[in-house]
Amino acid sequence: MASKQKYIKREQALVVAIRLSLDTNGFKYNKWGGKQTCKPGDWVVDNAGDVYTVDGDSFARTYRNVSPGLYRKISPVWAEQADCDGTITTKEGVTHYHAGDYIVFNEEEALDGYAVTAAKFEAIYKLVE
Repeated sequence: MASKQKYIKREQALVVAIRLSLDTNGFKYNKWGGKQTCKPGDWVVDNAGDVYTVDGDSFARTYRNVSPGLYRKISPVWAEQADCDGTITTKEGVTHYHAGDYIVFNEEEALDGYAVTAAKFEAIYKLVE
């Protein structure tokens, strides 16, 4: 893989999100080629029609509310393009990716990672110069 670079989300890239604040054990679902788990306190996110969950602590650290139900990712990410197919273990489960997709981390130390297709990543993130 190439070296990680720092990116920020573009201004127009908002998500709709709802916190799972119910008396529940959470739920499991299939996405990104693997089983995902949503826990109480996690967030259900609609990112331009792509629906998934985000760990509650991770969401609180990286997103800010801009109006009821709308959030903007305010923290930078560190990302690199994958040179081959693979998998990454996330806080929610396992994500499969393909060569050319981006492996993205919410922490510079390569923690709190996930994968995003190249087309989607390049549409919603910009390189920090």
